[in-house]
Amino acid sequence: MSRGQRRAPRRQETSPLDDWVPKTGLGKLVKEGHINNIEEIFLNNYVIREPEIIDVLIPELRQEVVDVSMVQRQSDSGQQKSFRITVVVGNGEGVIGIGIGKAPEFVPAVRAAEARAKLNATVFRRGCGSWECRCHDPHSIPFQTKGTSGSVSVTLRPAPKGTGLVTADVGKIVLRIAGLHDVWSITRGRSRTSSNFAKAFVDALTQTYKMLPPQEWISSGVSEE
Repeated sequence: MSRGQRRAPRRQETSPLDDWVPKTGLGKLVKEGHINNIEEIFLNNYVIREPEIIDVLIPELRQEVVDVSMVQRQSDSGQQKSFRITVVVGNGEGVIGIGIGKAPEFVPAVRAAEARAKLNATVFRRGCGSWECRCHDPHSIPFQTKGTSGSVSVTLRPAPKGTGLVTADVGKIVLRIAGLHDVWSITRGRSRTSSNFAKAFVDALTQTYKMLPPQEWISSGVSEE
């Protein structure tokens, strides 16, 4: 490079979230920095209507496709095929969500399912509820829970460290995205329907907030008496 030539200035990389224009009041609060934690949204019972809210609050969110199927419908122009994708999202630290998307092409269907999963994001409790372990590490669930979806019923039980995820492949994907390492599961119903199977696992995890475990009695203000 000669002395008279100057280096062109480097272009600053812009994130797609920089061009995001919120359409809801919650989105504006998140965009302006008034809400910096996903727990504030659930504590105040806010409804998430924009997937960009999750992208801002949980940038390390992971996603996994658990089911891919083809849907056909008859129209005047003939048979039309589309993809039906089920996606699970989570951060491995107590946030989980599941969504279903449909589109004539695979990639748009995945994006639609991912956006729906972010809108359905919820929190669950992690812990060590196994009497054989009692290590107080959040490697499992705090107590036994049960979830249903369609004809599928799933019962999750806490397991001691080293047990692993004792379930089918779809259940392992959901529990792995949720950040759990040792869980026993019992399944009833038509578990071959992968979408309902995954929904039942997510429903079982959300049931952990239906009861307050003894480990949180003192922290929540409930006396030991």
